[in-house]
This record gives sequence, structure tokens and C-alpha cells, in this order.
Amino acid sequence: MTILELLQHAKNAKRAMALASTDTKNSALAAMANALEENAAAILAANALDLEAARGAVSDVMLDRLALSSERIKGMADGVREVEALPDPVGLVLRREERPNGLVIEKTSVPMGVVAIIYESRPNVTSDAAALALKAGSACVLRCGKEAHRSAAAIVAALRRGLAAAGLPQDALGLVEDVSRQSANELMTASGLVDLLIPRGGAGLIRACVDNATVPVIETGTGICHVYVDKDADLDMALNILENAKCSRPSVCNAAEVCLVHRDAAEAFLPRLKALLVDARKEKGLPPVELRLDEKAGAIVGGTSAGPEDFDTEFLDYILAVKVVDGVDSAAAHIAAHSTGHSEAIVTANEDAARRFTALVDSAAVYWNASTRFTDGGVFGLGCEMGISTQRLHARGPMGLAELCTYKYIVKGTGQVR
Repeated sequence: MTILELLQHAKNAKRAMALASTDTKNSALAAMANALEENAAAILAANALDLEAARGAVSDVMLDRLALSSERIKGMADGVREVEALPDPVGLVLRREERPNGLVIEKTSVPMGVVAIIYESRPNVTSDAAALALKAGSACVLRCGKEAHRSAAAIVAALRRGLAAAGLPQDALGLVEDVSRQSANELMTASGLVDLLIPRGGAGLIRACVDNATVPVIETGTGICHVYVDKDADLDMALNILENAKCSRPSVCNAAEVCLVHRDAAEAFLPRLKALLVDARKEKGLPPVELRLDEKAGAIVGGTSAGPEDFDTEFLDYILAVKVVDGVDSAAAHIAAHSTGHSEAIVTANEDAARRFTALVDSAAVYWNASTRFTDGGVFGLGCEMGISTQRLHARGPMGLAELCTYKYIVKGTGQVR
């Protein structure tokens, strides 16, 4: 099926999705979750083929993103059930005004229409995106990277069975068969057929969508996330936060890529950071973190010097750029110059410093004494997420059901004219 045909089928199905009751959508989601578990063997077999083809072509960290297991499939099914349990945003009255002339004006949440998602090598995005779009009353068209295409096809086949079991059109969920760059370009320029395009992936994919799309697009995902260790930080807390933010899953967009350290804390903190993330991990047989140090940090602990691009790189690996700064204002200035607007954190016991940092730093999520790894739709109580928006308009931060809806004004009168 061509992309044009796929999108036309989705457009034809979006009316049924917009009219579907909450009970019908929830029945579909329950059936979709069950179908994922019932078809786990087929999904794992397809994933094994993807993994075999990808080995040697991508890093071990990226292989982990691609890999599925019985536990991960169960997690995907549970994510769909979490969306099922969330309140339906469609038809929600966001604001109601009764005017002096008797008109009742209701700002009402409505479906987006046809939502297209371009993503790379994480098969779980397939079920997350489908569940959110369908619960929000939209049709959903997915285009994944070539590394995950077999896995995504098996997942979509299961999910479409769930849709049909609830009496909803299977064409409300489609997967682009062509994984060439041309297919991505076709989605980006499908004016009149795509109501919203969401890219999830690396900086190159997102920039291509932002620069070339003629359909509405939300910029998501790229995460050059910072942790700033203030002079008044509890250093044990800072070490624990950095270890989690960098090492718990380095291949995701909310992992820390840069550590900024106040000059007054650097002498005490940096040797402990190196001991924890480099030496101790080597002793445990874990991948050590490569520290890429600016001149001041390198003078304290020695090691690899940071290159000109290291503070502007989303490593998605066991690499951490480290810089010594003069204080909150210089940390915020560095973040303003190098961040992608995703997630940043300050570790400090000084409330004034924390308030200044959170006021100065303009990112979608700003943390005080917590890991950047919490930027996630499920953690924020939104169910699974469509992505992390790093822009300011329409949606910002984890995109859940509300962010997948638009609104219109429904005006009720009794014959008024102007």
C-alpha cells in the first residue's frame, strides 16, 4: 500500500474514531493490550530478525533500545491498559462562558484527526503512540526506522486485531511499509492528509522534520540534559543523581549528557565522580563512563579533554561532558547556549539558588534535587507518552492525551444575531 493510500484510509477512519464513545475506545484498548500478549511469540520472532540484522551495524546501547523480551511486551501491554484507565479528553469542556446576550461559549477538547509519528529503533513506541492517538479519538499512521520495521509490523498486526474486536476500523492504525527517506518526506509534506506530525528520534530526524514539513509538526526528543552541582549541594545526593541520570539507561533522551560543577565544589566533587562512574564501574565489570573534561575539570582529575562539539552532543552512550562553572548564573548561561530544552537539574540545599536556577533555565522540565530521568509520561501521571516536546507552543514536556487533542468553540444560542 502506498503512503497516499495509507493516509487516505486513515482520513476515512478518523470520523469513526472521533465519534467513538469512551467505552468503545476503552474496549479497543483492552483488546489491543490482550492481543500484544497473545501474539508475543510472533512479535519476539520478528524482533529477533531485527536484532540479527542490526548487530554490528549499531552500538550495544542502541541494540538494547531495539530489543524486546516477554517482560518488555508485558510492559507495552500494561502501558496500553494505563491509557485505557485514563479519563477521555475528547468532549471535555476546557472553559465555559455565558455572555450577557445569552450565548453560551464552551471551549471544547476535540480530536486532532490524523496523527503521523516518525520514529527510529524503539519498538515500544509503536504501541505507546497507537494507544494514545486512538484514545484521543484520532487515527494514527506510524513510520518506524528500518532497524525496527519487522518488530513494528508484528506489533501493529496485533493492535489492529484489537481494534477490529471492538468494532472500530482497522484503518485507524497503519504502518508505512517503505522505510526509505522518501517515505518520511512524503509524510512531512502530506498536506490535507496529516493533521499533526510528531518525530521521535535523533537530532537529524527532528531537524529534517522541522525544516522540511509542510504539515503541522511538534519538535520532540533530542535531549542534551544537564545536571548542575551547586556549591551548596549534598555531594552524596549529587553523586547518586548523576549515576542514575547517566547510567540507568544512557540511550534515552532524558539521560544526562553534561555535568556542570560549581568551582567551589569541584575539588571535592570531581574525584568522587570519577571514582564512582569510572573506577567503581570498571571494578564491577560495568561499562565505565568516559568523562570529557573542560580545562578546569581536567586540571583536577585528569582524563580526556572535551572537544569543541562535546557540549553540543547527545551522546546516548556512557559519555559525560564535564565543565566547571562560576555559579548559578553561569550554569544557566551555559545551558541556554547548549541545551536542547529537554530536562535540566540543579542539586543544592540552597533554596535561593534553586529558585534562581528554575527561573533562569528555559527547558520543558527543570528539577531541583532529582534526576532528569523522571521526564516521562508515565512518571508524570500521563500514561505512556507520545514524546517529549521541547518547543513552547501547543505542547511542552511529556505529551499525553490532552496534548494530542486540539479544541474548538461550541457556541449555543437561542436565536441571537449580531
